[in-house]
Amino acid sequence: MADRYIPQEIEPKWQARWEADALYKTGPADSRPKYYILDFYPYPSGEGMSVGHARNYVPTDVIARYYRMKGYNVLHPMGFDAFGLPTENAAIKLKVNPHILNERYSANYVRQYKLMGLSYDWSRLINSAHADYYRWTQWIFLQMFQSWYDPRLNRAAPIADLERELSEQGAQAIFDYIDAHAEHVGVVAKGTPVVSAAQWHAMSRREQNAYLMNFRLAFRAESTVNWDPVDKVVVADEEVEGGRAWRSGALVEKKIIRQWFFRITAYAERLANDLDTVDWPEKIVKMQRNWIGKSEGAEVDFEISDFGLPIAGQSQIANPKSKIRVFTTRPDTLWGATFMVLSPEHPLVVELTTDDRRAEVEAYVAQARAKTDEERTTAEKEKTGVFTGAYAINPVNGRRIPIWIADYVLMGYGTGAIMAVPAHDERDFAFALKYGLPIIPVIARPDGVAKSVVLPGSVDEHFRAELEQAGVEFYTAPLDEAGEGLCVTLRGDAQIDQYVELLRRHLKPGYWHEVVGARWLFVFDDGVEELDSVEADGRILARCAALRPAASNARTVMEMLTRQPFYQDVLFHAEYGMMMHSGPFSGTSGDTARQQVTAWLAQHGMGKRRVNYRIRDWLISRQRYWGTPIPILHTPDGEEALDPSELPLRLPEVENYEPTATGESPLANIPEFVNTPRGRRETDTMATWACSSWYYLRFSDPHNDQAPFGQKEVSYWLPVDMYVGGAEHAVLHLLYARMWTKVLYDLGHVPFIEPFKALRNQGMILSPQKKVDEKGREYFEKMSKSKGNVITPDEVVAEYGADALRGYEMFISDFSQTVPWNTQGVPGVRRWLERVWRIVLAPEEDKGMPVTYSGRELRRVAHQTILKFEKDIGDFSFNTIVAALMEFTNALYKARDAGLAGSPEWNEAIDILLKLIAPVAPHMAEELWARCGRPYSIHQQPWPVADAQAATEEEITIVVQVNGKLRDRITVPANADEETVKQAALQTNGARKSMNGKQPRQVIYVPGRLVSIVV
Repeated sequence: MADRYIPQEIEPKWQARWEADALYKTGPADSRPKYYILDFYPYPSGEGMSVGHARNYVPTDVIARYYRMKGYNVLHPMGFDAFGLPTENAAIKLKVNPHILNERYSANYVRQYKLMGLSYDWSRLINSAHADYYRWTQWIFLQMFQSWYDPRLNRAAPIADLERELSEQGAQAIFDYIDAHAEHVGVVAKGTPVVSAAQWHAMSRREQNAYLMNFRLAFRAESTVNWDPVDKVVVADEEVEGGRAWRSGALVEKKIIRQWFFRITAYAERLANDLDTVDWPEKIVKMQRNWIGKSEGAEVDFEISDFGLPIAGQSQIANPKSKIRVFTTRPDTLWGATFMVLSPEHPLVVELTTDDRRAEVEAYVAQARAKTDEERTTAEKEKTGVFTGAYAINPVNGRRIPIWIADYVLMGYGTGAIMAVPAHDERDFAFALKYGLPIIPVIARPDGVAKSVVLPGSVDEHFRAELEQAGVEFYTAPLDEAGEGLCVTLRGDAQIDQYVELLRRHLKPGYWHEVVGARWLFVFDDGVEELDSVEADGRILARCAALRPAASNARTVMEMLTRQPFYQDVLFHAEYGMMMHSGPFSGTSGDTARQQVTAWLAQHGMGKRRVNYRIRDWLISRQRYWGTPIPILHTPDGEEALDPSELPLRLPEVENYEPTATGESPLANIPEFVNTPRGRRETDTMATWACSSWYYLRFSDPHNDQAPFGQKEVSYWLPVDMYVGGAEHAVLHLLYARMWTKVLYDLGHVPFIEPFKALRNQGMILSPQKKVDEKGREYFEKMSKSKGNVITPDEVVAEYGADALRGYEMFISDFSQTVPWNTQGVPGVRRWLERVWRIVLAPEEDKGMPVTYSGRELRRVAHQTILKFEKDIGDFSFNTIVAALMEFTNALYKARDAGLAGSPEWNEAIDILLKLIAPVAPHMAEELWARCGRPYSIHQQPWPVADAQAATEEEITIVVQVNGKLRDRITVPANADEETVKQAALQTNGARKSMNGKQPRQVIYVPGRLVSIVV
């Protein structure tokens, strides 16, 4: 009898052997093809890992083992993103040095990784909180501090080049280039003045350094930031979800402080365009594109009429405070701008507000500042605002329009000011209706649909008959106390014109009717008025109120029209269409309108083409202890970089890690750290995202103490071939890592522009306990220590073994699917592994009833399973890999019962099975391989090569359809030609019965699948 399968004995033995032999140590760069498979490296926490974490790590380990056996030089490393709030908060709570906790937590993670048999190259382990790592994080920071983005080169360049240009010719050429190439708007801070060479030389060194901060890729600036009152730290926009801090869940507050940033906006265009070059999930690509948020349009200047300046082109406006610049993606709607809206933070609000409006404006501004951007801009929020008392001039028609402030306009997007075109912007439409502001349509509906309501008694008795004769669509409906009226739908200009003529002939005195939607016409008994301007709005409303007193309660024509339910779906639209009520551009096609109007604005000095991006500069300052120190000194001449020879700038030992009451880092309270002969050290530390933005590079050469990585190694291993981790980092780590890679590429440190060729996201594993909410709906919770529902790898391995855990992590579901843990899943996989154990070591035991099964059939299944494994691993279909291996195991049992044990086909099949199982259940495969007398180690054996001929089916089953319905099936030789298959299908009982003697009109053969007969 074969020994029992006892994984608790087998697994520790082989783990110790593999580690002693350094079996998974990655070789140097050589002539072999390489495969770099990388997991998102984790935050080590005190709780250790759950089986949910293993959902990521087991499949990547299977891939690594597979590629090693395929003959690749495989890099499969692991490290720890050790800086950050979880460890620091734990240190504060436990009153333990975070360095100590970091080492303790990291060691526990390594123990758990080894427990699961994960084949990482432990000689390459890195930890971001170790000085030999963060030294190079600081070095890369200095590379960015000493660089700017030259738009003319479309890459980063030394800041010394910029200083030379400013000294010789000033900044005009740079700004002229940006004006002509709008996609480079992010290379310089908004509002940066253009200086001449003379002005540059007249500056003090401190002033020059302050000016350069507007260009540096790593820069310090005052800004409104998100303050987490629980963690007492500034958090980036990307770390705020639903107005709450990503980690603590606290509602963020707004503060204005000086912070360090990376100028990721300079790379916005490249970050968007290069997404076309990667193999990433479409949802991640879409999230990044949306976060970058590229929009094209025009910047337009609106003069402030209260300054008393004449209407003029922007070049004639001397006082910069006499105009408001807006960015609009719809310059074709300029003629419909009936008011302006400023962000409450806009610098002109204070100066524009009139004395009689000041108290209300100041109260509103204070209220807005207390809200998060999310709260201010959510679509469900009712729009609010206040009038400043000031007016601007619409440059395209010279009309005076009121200036409001509203919190749905953010200072961080565009210019912090918008022209409001309520007829074609949903937010502006709601705002205008609420505050009684005019709404003038200037874009025709693309579908050409218009509507009209005919009141009872308003037309003579011939109107309805002529309407029917004209083929106009209408129906009768009760409209008011007078009885039923007509609800008319019109399609296209010709029908609208015809309808207006009918109205004019049959309209009774004292009434009017409107046509709204594709056209905006008001038919009175003495003529037709068009809603084409603010003046027309007032004039039409007055005439309507005179005829029907109820209309006098409306403040605008559109407000009056909204009271008619039949009109609701045609009063507003945002789609591009033919321009109307737009001066010289009326009749311009919607597909060219934006470009034509933008060119016209530039020609007349009213505006220019602009590109805007939603993405904001990346905030990296943290007012905490536990992070990479920022290698900057504050001197009398401004910020000064440390020399690379002074790195690493180490974290000092401190007794208290609590953030200070002032919001400063605890480092600010350590005089010996802060004070130096040359100046005051920066006391903010870098967000942990900085450390994780380049760790994939360090893994290629982790022990280099002369550079962050060697050129030979990074050129060989990078970019990463397959990167695997959670989708929650779509606009955090993934975006940041892409930016750092591009900076290093621009500066000549790496030869590639994207860090990760392919990316896959694992689904989440939920708790197995089903819960019921207050509405009786069933759901599964996340695994959480606070909920007491965490299942750890330790407990599963202790009971069932690591290989059973690994198999179930693969088998549980599709890799990207979120599923609950099934407590019966691991025992099921364990039973399969026991069957494998028995069929390999004792095939003659417990034989079943004899069956018919040939060696040819066994070879076919074996070689089909090789092909299936290779296809599925490429598709990340790990669950079907395990399913195929289970089917292969069943085939071996059938072959045994057929007497094939010991045959050449049997021996080949056992050899294939063990090699295919090796990546999935590495410990058992190694043990069985050794017991079979094969050379150590199975993980260094060549991957089995599939024999395509052996894998070919001898017979296949073909579906027979008649007129699209399944009628029969046929079994034919796999190599049967098309005509043979068709004739066999036509002769089946099901086909002949369904055809009922009729001749087929068409017979279609879909190879290997079906025959479709059409009669």
